[in-house]
Order: sequence, then structure tokens, then C-alpha cells
Amino acid sequence: MSEVQVGRVTRYFGKVGVAAIEIHGGNLRIGDTIRIRGKTTDFSQPVESMEVEHQSVETAVPGQLVGIKVRERAREDDVVYKEIP
Repeated sequence: MSEVQVGRVTRYFGKVGVAAIEIHGGNLRIGDTIRIRGKTTDFSQPVESMEVEHQSVETAVPGQLVGIKVRERAREDDVVYKEIP
């Protein structure tokens, strides 16, 4: 399985388990599997929900800052990849 870089974590909100991700390398959709990797971070999960400005969205495009609920702690500057089957 290959991966393509789609964004970078700009902030993590620990109380709610949400990563703010700036999209810059392609589209990201509900149902896509993402991998978040950094110095001490490495996990994969499906995208179950995304929000832009507190509004649910189905697709995120380059230039958008989206909030995604994550299962593990993400850190600022972690790289976000989309898995390509």
C-alpha cells in the first residue's frame, strides 16, 4: 500500500482529541485512511468526520484547515499521509 502526503498538523486539542490539519497536497474525504507520522507519532485511522469552521464537510481541499477527531495524540508539525490502496 502506498501513501501520499496531504497535509500537516498545525495544532492538537487534547481535551477533545482533535487535530487541526492544513491540507496542501490533494483532497481528503470521509472514509479515507490517514497516517499521521512525526518524531514520536505514528498511527493510522479512517477519517470518520471532518469540520471546517465548526461545519461538517465531506471533502477537504488544498488550502483548507480541517479538524479531524483522532484516536491518538498528534503533535504540531506531524505529517499527514493518505493511504492509497
